[in-house]
Amino acid sequence: DVQLVESGGGSVQAGGSLKLSCVASGFTFSKNDMNWARQAPGKRREWLSTIRTDSAKFYADSVKGRFTISRDNAKNTVYLQMDNLQIEDTALYYCDIGDVRVPYPPRGQGTQVTVS
Repeated sequence: DVQLVESGGGSVQAGGSLKLSCVASGFTFSKNDMNWARQAPGKRREWLSTIRTDSAKFYADSVKGRFTISRDNAKNTVYLQMDNLQIEDTALYYCDIGDVRVPYPPRGQGTQVTVS
């Protein structure tokens, strides 16, 4: 079964940083694009970033220049480094498989990020 386990969220002050991790299992990680998305209460799910199998990276305008996606195929893990966090970045963050610009609901529990 496909499993995606996110971690690294927490509470941070505006201007701070966090690094999220997503450990994948149940599929061939290195052969799949991966993405990060988020959902805040009362708001639509928002695609944030995709990293393709060739490590090409794409970002939503809302996070471009502040967030950095990366992957480690040896560890079946995709990361999201988030810098200069703002209050509007408060949301549940989650990863998913594929280059999906209209995100699906989280497969797992996600990781909560709260910026104050």
